[in-house]
Amino acid sequence: MGISFPNKARSFDDRKRCVRFTGYDGMFEIKFYLPTEVLAHGKSSRNVTEADYLMAFDALRPRILQAATSAYSKVRSSVITLDLAHFR
Repeated sequence: MGISFPNKARSFDDRKRCVRFTGYDGMFEIKFYLPTEVLAHGKSSRNVTEADYLMAFDALRPRILQAATSAYSKVRSSVITLDLAHFR
């Protein structure tokens, strides 16, 4: 079985400065963290709000889920932090 993303929920974690989302491999939940630096790559993160990060995530969702799928296939961990290298 491969990883799937049936739940479109995502949330902003202000303490960790990332967007969190989950995937599922069968009955196993996989937690993903996408740091704000990835979403704001090449742009100033000044005055960027939580809503801005969530909108950026939504706009890039297909690419983010592709990167998450690829990362999971390599490490098979229950917690994965995506960085810029996952998007190259």
